[in-house]
Amino acid sequence: MSSKDWLEKDFYAVLGVAKDATSSEIKKAYRRLARELHPDHNPGNAAAEERFKAVSEAYDVLSDEGRRREYDEMRSLFEAGAFRRGARGGQQFDVNDLFAQGGGRQGPDQRFGGASFSDLFGSIFSGGAGTGAPPRGPARGRDVEAEIFLDFADAVQGTTQPLTLRTLGVCDTCHGDGAKPGTRPRACPHCQGTGVVNRNQGAFGFSEACRDCQGVGTVVDSKCPECHGSGGVTKTRTLTVRIPSGVSDGQRIRLAGRGEPGERGGAPGDLYIRAIVRPDAMFGRNGDDLTVTVPVTYAESVLGAEVRVPTLDGMMKVKVPAGTPSGRLLRVRGKGVPKRDGHSGDLLVTVEIVVPQQLSEEAREALLRFTELAPPVRRDHLERR
Repeated sequence: MSSKDWLEKDFYAVLGVAKDATSSEIKKAYRRLARELHPDHNPGNAAAEERFKAVSEAYDVLSDEGRRREYDEMRSLFEAGAFRRGARGGQQFDVNDLFAQGGGRQGPDQRFGGASFSDLFGSIFSGGAGTGAPPRGPARGRDVEAEIFLDFADAVQGTTQPLTLRTLGVCDTCHGDGAKPGTRPRACPHCQGTGVVNRNQGAFGFSEACRDCQGVGTVVDSKCPECHGSGGVTKTRTLTVRIPSGVSDGQRIRLAGRGEPGERGGAPGDLYIRAIVRPDAMFGRNGDDLTVTVPVTYAESVLGAEVRVPTLDGMMKVKVPAGTPSGRLLRVRGKGVPKRDGHSGDLLVTVEIVVPQQLSEEAREALLRFTELAPPVRRDHLERR
């Protein structure tokens, strides 16, 4: 995403939250929209797919504290008119010139895409408008964001799952240098291959990225027919992702070095996978504890019983003490979510007494007999005095 996107897009409006929204409110809004707009739920709906991409893009920025701070600062300066100032000769400086002349440009000559926040501000305040070309030397590749849908049990116990991505990769034809096979990039004559030119403005001198080579230091005369000189192409790749046990809904998993490749020998970016956990019909989750509701008969609650209770490992017997009321919580140690320290949370079993809707005549007579023998329930404290 280029810096111009940051200036033109209102990510808060995309998610439907206020500019002072908390991280929790932003996450809640994203999860609601992601489920509503996800392509799995809207097959063939191009509009929903575009909105889903926009929502994901907005959340990528606003969920990261550092990126959100930079975005807010840039938007604030843009709205205040800080990107328009007087230039030499009385001409006006327009932010669009930055992107038309190299800063964040999306044309084929830009190796692996747009300018960063610091690139943009460097171009504005270094003394030359529109000089925010990519920096020379190795540059780290961009991080990639993706989502993976998990069944409840897989999220708790861990799993291995394939993930298919379409991301920028190194062109196999030119191996990333942008030159036609059989040719090589040559050193830029304007900067002598340094990627930087020195300029003087009055009593001040400053350095800026070379406009001829956009700071790369080399010029491609015969461009690669596959990538058109960019050095990168969009590729489809399938990864085998190991999901650790205990992953919660919305949690981000970082895979170092699995993002987009770096520029000019730079390190690759990282892959961040956001886990979307499908609800389970039987189990719930409360932190590291699992929850389940188990029905019992009136007799079992009064007399006590051993009942079969489901766990993620299979069925097990749990003792219901005599005199257990409906709603009581029984704790089964170690049958919850695995923790990093090797221990596990607990299984919290809620007892629910099931009242029969129909009784045989024999059962009804037995219950009446029980009522005659059982101690009465005192309700005199409920009477008005």
